[in-house]
Amino acid sequence: MRSREILQPHPQDIPNVGPGQNRNGSRLGKPYRLGGPAPDEGRRVTKEEYFERWYENPYPDIDVSYEWNNGILEAKPLPNRPQLDLYNWFLSLLQRNIETFKHAALLNLETGFELKMPDPNEPSGHREAVRKPDVGVILDTNPTYWGRLDQRHFEGVCDLVVEAVSDSTAAEVLRDTAEKKEDYALGGVREYFILDPKGEHMRFYRLASDRRYQTIQPHEGVIRSDVMEGLQFRLEDLYRMPDHEQLALDPVYRGYVLPGYHVLATKAESEAQRAHHEAQRADQEAQRADHEAQRADHEAAARQQAEDHAAAQKAARHLAEERATTSEEQLRQLREELDRLRKNLT
Repeated sequence: MRSREILQPHPQDIPNVGPGQNRNGSRLGKPYRLGGPAPDEGRRVTKEEYFERWYENPYPDIDVSYEWNNGILEAKPLPNRPQLDLYNWFLSLLQRNIETFKHAALLNLETGFELKMPDPNEPSGHREAVRKPDVGVILDTNPTYWGRLDQRHFEGVCDLVVEAVSDSTAAEVLRDTAEKKEDYALGGVREYFILDPKGEHMRFYRLASDRRYQTIQPHEGVIRSDVMEGLQFRLEDLYRMPDHEQLALDPVYRGYVLPGYHVLATKAESEAQRAHHEAQRADQEAQRADHEAQRADHEAAARQQAEDHAAAQKAARHLAEERATTSEEQLRQLREELDRLRKNLT
């Protein structure tokens, strides 16, 4: 897979001379179009010639990138949008892992590394290749140093390689799923991941002692790397591609994807819960105060009613007493009148 568009040639325009020149040696303009083989695809060159003329920007006016496979130039194919999306998402996981554990460096897209594979069919007993993986991981413990300013390719072997499968043709699929798989295993790449947004060719391999790849079996749907500390991911997430904020809260990823985010999010959630509880408690206090006020109002009304009742009873008693006093006075007067009449009769 490549990150930029390749302009392809008309068949009659494929040059047989140096890169960027036509048959009479003059500089080509932009005669290439999509649809045909890349210029110099399949050309046989030495490794020295490859690094001198075809490794980096072979055509000033044409965007094409070559790998070198035991003397043969192989153009890197173009990706489609789903392949790029999956590649970028997975690359971001690797970057987060390295940011957290600080144990590796990345090599990707246009940068190559050298492979030497045993091959009894070759006179030398081995064959060589220079591959430009979509992503290569080089651990700090790798015996070959990677990081000098003058390094344009890695002279050692990557510890982990990721390729987004190229599937424009059956030959491209075969190259990623079989040819490179064999070369990476024989060359000593410890883990090889093949990404495929369609899922048909999605594979994850780990190198065994016999220099053959064994499929990494997921545990509860999770793939775990032995090469990169802490690197693990759900197979289903390769299709969903959740954002990092979601991953940071997921137990599978939070150990290396924004690890501080989980702490802050947990703290924020705790603060939100505490504020919610405080609000609930304040609401309960307000309700209790309202109930107390209502009870006080009821008690005040009851007291007023009792006082009014007592006052009415007092007034009634007073009226009864007044009436009793009046009746007694009238009775006394009647008795006095009766006594007076009795005296007059005698």
